[in-house]
Amino acid sequence: MNRAAFQALLKSKVLVLDGATGTQLQKCGMPQGVCPEKWVLENPESIITVQKNYCAAGSDAVYSCTFGGNRLKLEEFGLADQAFEMNRQLAQLSRQAAGPDKFVVGDLAPTGLFVRPLGDLAFDDLVDIYKEQVRGLLEGGVDFFVAETMMDIQEARAAVLAVKETCDLPICVSMTFNEDGRTLTGTDPVTALITLQSLGADAVGCNCSTGPDAMLRIIASMQPYATVPLMAKPNAGLPKLVDGKTVFDMKPEEFGEYVEAFVDLGVCLMGGCCGTSPEFIAQVSQRTENKKPIAPTQKDFSAVTSARETVLVGAGQPLAIVGERINPTGKKKLQADLKAGQTEEARAFAFEQVQKGAAILDVNVGMPGIDEKETMLRVVESVISAVQTPLCLDSSSPAVLEAALRAYPGRALINSVSAEGAKAEKLLPLIAKYGAMFIVLPLSDAGVPATADERIALVQQVYAQAEKYGLRKCDMVVDGITMTVSSDQKAAMETLKTVDWCANVFGCNTILGLSNISFGLPERSWVNTGFLAMCMGRGLSMAIANPSNEMLMNIKRACDVLAVRDANSAAYVAHFAGGATAATPKTAAAEMTTAEKIYDAVLKGNKEGIQKLITTALSEGATPSELVDGRLIPAITQVGDFYEQKKYYLPQLIQSAEAMKSAFELLEPLLQQNAASDAVAPTRVILATVKGDIHDIGKNIVGLMLKNYGFEVYDLGKDVSEQTIVQTAKEKGARIIGLSALMTTTMIEMKTVIALAKKEGLDCKFMVGGAVVTQQYADEIGADAYSEDAHSAVKVAQRLSV
Repeated sequence: MNRAAFQALLKSKVLVLDGATGTQLQKCGMPQGVCPEKWVLENPESIITVQKNYCAAGSDAVYSCTFGGNRLKLEEFGLADQAFEMNRQLAQLSRQAAGPDKFVVGDLAPTGLFVRPLGDLAFDDLVDIYKEQVRGLLEGGVDFFVAETMMDIQEARAAVLAVKETCDLPICVSMTFNEDGRTLTGTDPVTALITLQSLGADAVGCNCSTGPDAMLRIIASMQPYATVPLMAKPNAGLPKLVDGKTVFDMKPEEFGEYVEAFVDLGVCLMGGCCGTSPEFIAQVSQRTENKKPIAPTQKDFSAVTSARETVLVGAGQPLAIVGERINPTGKKKLQADLKAGQTEEARAFAFEQVQKGAAILDVNVGMPGIDEKETMLRVVESVISAVQTPLCLDSSSPAVLEAALRAYPGRALINSVSAEGAKAEKLLPLIAKYGAMFIVLPLSDAGVPATADERIALVQQVYAQAEKYGLRKCDMVVDGITMTVSSDQKAAMETLKTVDWCANVFGCNTILGLSNISFGLPERSWVNTGFLAMCMGRGLSMAIANPSNEMLMNIKRACDVLAVRDANSAAYVAHFAGGATAATPKTAAAEMTTAEKIYDAVLKGNKEGIQKLITTALSEGATPSELVDGRLIPAITQVGDFYEQKKYYLPQLIQSAEAMKSAFELLEPLLQQNAASDAVAPTRVILATVKGDIHDIGKNIVGLMLKNYGFEVYDLGKDVSEQTIVQTAKEKGARIIGLSALMTTTMIEMKTVIALAKKEGLDCKFMVGGAVVTQQYADEIGADAYSEDAHSAVKVAQRLSV
């Protein structure tokens, strides 16, 4: 089934998907702890029975039993080299169960590893891992693909590209969101939708993690921006632990009562996830049988995204300032950093510009003496882990832009496409493939057009080429071209005419670099600011500028209010309500003491620069314990607070933890040499995230904190079996075992570990923690203590070690 046929199908009916597979297989005899894919191949009648039951209940499509079928998951069972063949055979079994009248969906799911910079997995390696699975599923006869239960937008992007680069079958993406409405890595529903539909996903939605009530709110937030069909597979309500087992609290009839509301919001594919069964799917089938799907409409909005933020641009939206400072031209420190393969200065510029009000950050690393592509990738990777602001990728090289577009975890803005030579023909296919927005620079081989009419002709020429690749006016931003008025006083008027025509006649977004207008004149900021106000009056959408210019930013804020681009003057009031003026800036890095810079480095995840700061502070007379107790611990505690307050997300948490780790690598030997008399005796602690759980950032911070307080920590990592934990505790003579879990489905493994330890006669204490763990649960499973965060974990460990 090609993409056109798929879209036609979803206009004619609501496609009913299947429900939970794992629990149904367990009813068929599948034991805990085995590889489900291998067990199904050894017991093929099990999946055939399960999927025939779903088809009989009304499923139009069943998912292949390949949730853990990528080679990274199979590697845990020593089956990585069988990935292709296992996927092929599993797809064939689903085809046998579904018969000729039902569809088989090739199921792709998380690998359990994070892509750089969150983890160590290279993006293209992940794409290749999914391609292997895709090829096996294709050979097994699937009709379309779904990447489901995606927690990381970058992993979802990799799955989409793997399918699109392998075949022409449809690919749908189903994200999973936490209670706070974001994925584990901090992506909100609208950002996920815009990123994925721009990349070419044929349907987008969510599954797992919530019941239908909460999922309706997620779908409702997506619906106004959806240009593709939406999909939903909610859980059967909320999970509860009953007698050590996870159960769900919703009955099929109650589940069915939500179906009509989903369809009314544009859901064209619906099934069930955890806790659902054929009885639940029968409800979906019955309630959609005579329900006409609501097809998505073509929506002309413009947006760029990062992994964690969407910026809407255009009519009715505030003028978007594109921060210009990450550009080596005229910046010796940045040039030296880039040549040395460092990104510290680029990160500093990113933080500064976002703090001052930049909505988007331009990233340009073009300079002699470097590998521009590798440098661009390094800087982009560093900046996206530091701030959540979307990026404008700026290069004259198509190869550099392609590499950056591929790795960027959002919908980028490309700077730029012109009518020079074959530049448009090289860039437009890439822009279409990766779903970016793009700046049109109305230049030709003849140079810069002097008049607005000539620029308008070039804009129309580039747009005609862009249409061939399915790009629309809302995807493009025209640079009106700013020329200096000191050499041609009429230049500003030609720019204004160009902006006016684009915004009010042609109907597209516009952008200008402001500073060139005043070149050669005294008191340039007055000219720049006055020009900005005039351009905003003509409908300017974006401006490339230095947001540290307080006069310019305040005029921008005022113009947003006057042009009804700041609803209820909210942004203006928020900025000035606290007395924010040019006379009250936040402390600049140059004004900080070294100790304050160390605190700031942890807050901002400056792993590259923190050891240099530590060395400087020590040379100035600070002691290791003063830096740890006075700066590092308060900083990492503040990071934890920011995370709790949703000011920080997982990427910032990881970066700050890495900065903390880098600092301790330098300080730890010194701390051991100069141990204070009141330091905790070296108590040995085992830390582990339990079996089946891949989340370990909280545990990692606990480990860092415990090491600082003199504990001897053995961190076993994530997804650790009870046998490994108990055996290691015996070998190391551990007095404390710390267990972490993030999910209700894995927290029960804590009880298994404690039970095995007691059976083996292990004399040690257990402390447990994690997002889903409570004091009540700790008491129920026989743990000695519960810790709600890293700071309290130190106090708990001190108490348990006595």
